[in-house]
Amino acid sequence: MTSFSKPRDPIEDNLLTPQNAAVVIIDFQPVQVASIASRPKRELVANITALARIAKLYEMPVVLSTVNVKTGRNQPTIHQITDVLRDVEAIDRTSINAWEDEDFNRAVKATERPKLIMAALWTEVCLVHPALDAISEGFEVYPVIDCVGGTSLEAHDLGVQRLVQAGAKPVSWVQVICELQRDWNREKTVPGFSEILFTIAGH
Repeated sequence: MTSFSKPRDPIEDNLLTPQNAAVVIIDFQPVQVASIASRPKRELVANITALARIAKLYEMPVVLSTVNVKTGRNQPTIHQITDVLRDVEAIDRTSINAWEDEDFNRAVKATERPKLIMAALWTEVCLVHPALDAISEGFEVYPVIDCVGGTSLEAHDLGVQRLVQAGAKPVSWVQVICELQRDWNREKTVPGFSEILFTIAGH
């Protein structure tokens, strides 16, 4: 029952670590959430809130983005996310594909993290498009499947299939938090880890 005395390099680790990954959250706005048909909306909101809390707990860089807020065509990010990520300013775009927005693209690359934990609405569009572009530029992309949704179950499933075919590595938010925590001996984050894991997953 003894962990290795020399932990693995958190930068070079093949698994997700707080030091080698960034969290990317795209277009969780009221209209998009309301249009989801592939997953219960309350569950979706609870799951994406858990992902935001995970990013904050492990002090990971977060890129948050919205579409068409400044044009007046859309509303800002849902409060459940911004209540957690109070210090993260959303990057607003007009491009459907976030990767084609210069500010968003620059922000992701500025994290200097090779692994991107991504969630976006909708799966088939706002997740697929930037994820495919990120993969083509050498990033490892981990779409958090229980934190996303599509305009239909078929659209969601086809979007996930396309990502997998391109080399994305689908995960769940529980998988993410356990992979980041890795060891109960990492006591600093144990209270937050337990609270998020057991109050949400155990609900």
